[in-house]
Amino acid sequence: MTRVALESTVISHGLPYPDNLKLAHEMERIIRDHGADPATVGVIGGELIAGLSPQQIERLAATSERQVGKVSRRDLPIVVARKLDGATTVAATMWIAHRAGIELFATGGIGGVHRSREPGPSTDVSADLQELAQTPLIVVCAGAKAILDLPATLEYLETHGVTVIGYGTEAFPAFYSRSSGLPVDVCCNTAQEVAEIWRAKRALDLKGGMLVAVPVPEEDEIPAAQIEPQIEQALAECEAAGLRSADVTPYLLRRIAELTGDRSLRANLALLRNNARVAAAIAVALERK
Repeated sequence: MTRVALESTVISHGLPYPDNLKLAHEMERIIRDHGADPATVGVIGGELIAGLSPQQIERLAATSERQVGKVSRRDLPIVVARKLDGATTVAATMWIAHRAGIELFATGGIGGVHRSREPGPSTDVSADLQELAQTPLIVVCAGAKAILDLPATLEYLETHGVTVIGYGTEAFPAFYSRSSGLPVDVCCNTAQEVAEIWRAKRALDLKGGMLVAVPVPEEDEIPAAQIEPQIEQALAECEAAGLRSADVTPYLLRRIAELTGDRSLRANLALLRNNARVAAAIAVALERK
């Protein structure tokens, strides 16, 4: 049975306890119910684990987020050396999953190039993009987070040879919204088509990963025109507060949730569940010769 990796940042830094624990178990159950094997990734006592036990998931969910670090690739040596607990980001989850022989990863939205209010391109680029450029994993997501510079993010992925597949769509999803208006490289309507492109990529010995972008379910979508004013307000407040680097994304997502009531939270949960289902379907397709 093909394994599907899941990140743990959404557990420790995404939702309050016990809602985060419920979501973590639900994501694993969805993947099992659709014929694949879930492997939630995290760091426990300095040990990198691809397949956390229920007790370990609860440990990350119930512990204060100040005691559970948000771990990207650069942080891995620190948490291992100091024997700390850590919740893995997209980049760290990819690296650990690949190390464990896993080829599939389901997440919410990837990081990307941040929007810049200064002239010229932003130099604030998520480690997720570099990981996609070098680590061979299929990453199933709802596009990049809508708070980002999506054209610059797609340009980065193109430059670094990362194929972007639209799952049932020819437009790149924008996390809360089904379409950013930007094109993907190719549209696939079935999991089997995705599996065939992945096999071809591996046969060609091309490095790096592949992005499968899945639109949020239609009934849970927040159209871009409706959420963009809240994003702009949150960005202005973030800039006024002088936030930088790793502090930016958590602040923006929390603030947008406050500005939209529970609507953005509903969309976030719906796309996470949907991405898990799609990833499991791809896992089953990969098992077929």
